[in-house]
Amino acid sequence: MTAGAAPTRPGPPPVLALFTVAHGGPALAVGAIAGLLTLRSDLRPLDAAVVTAAVLTGQLTIGWGNDLRDLPRDRAAGRTDKPLVTGALPVGWAVRALVVTGLACLVLSALVGWRGALVNVVLGAGAGHAYNLGLKATRWSWAPYASAFGTLPSVVTLAGPAPAWAPPWATGAGAALGVGAHLLNTLPDLADDERTGVRGLPHRIGERPSRVLAVVLLSAASLLAVLGPAGPPATWAWAALALVAVLVVLTWATRGRAPFRAAVAIALLDVVLLVAAG
Repeated sequence: MTAGAAPTRPGPPPVLALFTVAHGGPALAVGAIAGLLTLRSDLRPLDAAVVTAAVLTGQLTIGWGNDLRDLPRDRAAGRTDKPLVTGALPVGWAVRALVVTGLACLVLSALVGWRGALVNVVLGAGAGHAYNLGLKATRWSWAPYASAFGTLPSVVTLAGPAPAWAPPWATGAGAALGVGAHLLNTLPDLADDERTGVRGLPHRIGERPSRVLAVVLLSAASLLAVLGPAGPPATWAWAALALVAVLVVLTWATRGRAPFRAAVAIALLDVVLLVAAG
C-alpha cells in the first residue's frame, strides 16, 4: 500500500457502496417526490417517467460529487462510514458513475423541454453541486437547498403541455422543506465539519438555534401544503397536518440522523397532500 493511501477494509459490495456514496436514500426520496408530483400533472406517462429519471439522476450526481469533494476532509476526520475513505469503493468507480449519470441527467432533462431542463440542471442539480464546491462552507449554505427543493414542483409544471411555474405556495413549501432538511442533516456532523474548516449556516448559528429554525420551517412548509391549494382543506388534510405535527416533535426531541429522517417523512407526506389535493 502506498504512503497516504486509505486503508482497505472489508465493506459492502461495490454496487451497494456506490449507492451509499451517492447518498442513495435522500436521492431516492427526492426522486420519489418528483414522481409523485407528476401524478397531479398533465404529463403523459412516458414524460412523467422521464421527468422523474431526470431529477433522480441529477440527485445521484450530487451525492457522488459530495463524497469525492469531501474525501480529503473525511480522511482527516477518520470517517469509517465512508466507502471512499475505507477503500470499500475505488475512487475511479465514483468518478465514472458521476460522469455517466451526469450525461444521462443532461439528456433526460433535454427531453422534458428546455424550460424544465434549465430549472432541473441549473437550479436543481446545479445548486447541489454549487453547495459541494464551496457554498456549504459559507453562510449561504442554505441557498442551494432552497433553490433545489423550491423549484422541484416547477420542473414538473414546466414540462407539461402548457408550461408554467408552480404556484408560489408550492415553491415556498418546497424551499422551506429544503432548508429545514439542510439544517437537520448537518447537525450530526457539526464537530467534524468544524475541525475541517466547514462553517455553513448551521455551524454559525449553533445546534439549538438550527434545530429551532428547522422546526419552524418544516411547520411553515406543512401549513403551506395544506392551506395553499384553493378551497377549504378536507378532513383528511387536517389529520395529515396532525401527523406532521408529531413528526415535527420528533425532529425536536431526537438526535443523530433521526431528525433528518423525520424531515424526509414530512416532505413525502406534504407531497402526498399536494397530489391528493390536485
